[in-house]
Amino acid sequence: MRTPSLRHRPALLPAGVLLAGALAAPTAPTAPTAPADSRPAASPVRGKACLETRLFFGTARPDGEPAVTDRQFAAFVDKVVTPDFPDGLTVQSGRGQWRDAHGTIEKERSYELVLLCPRSATADGDRKIEEIRRAYEKAFAQESVGRVDERVRVDF
Repeated sequence: MRTPSLRHRPALLPAGVLLAGALAAPTAPTAPTAPADSRPAASPVRGKACLETRLFFGTARPDGEPAVTDRQFAAFVDKVVTPDFPDGLTVQSGRGQWRDAHGTIEKERSYELVLLCPRSATADGDRKIEEIRRAYEKAFAQESVGRVDERVRVDF
């Protein structure tokens, strides 16, 4: 019987060499694992669960009347909004645009009103917010008042 030539052995040699090298190679030290009780604590949950509502009020009037003024809007907030949200609110002025019911893109001065309502009182808060929207639409001949709601946590 003939022994295989060296030409046929190289295919077997690398695997054996790699295995021998792996067995003989020193292992790198591993970092000690932290005990279970030393893990960083989760961040505490802060603030009260609230619903943040942002309302968007346009000022251009489709009936041809002059645009809603700062004074008129402030009076609206004082008379209609503040009684239902006396703990605080934010009003920001802006420039906005939207497509009206006739397909026309209206660009106008606008106001953003930010209200916070505890989630425990969202049913009552929702009713009050809808009353604010309807009151503005009626008082200033608006097609709509935009609304965005988001769940947040609030801390003062």
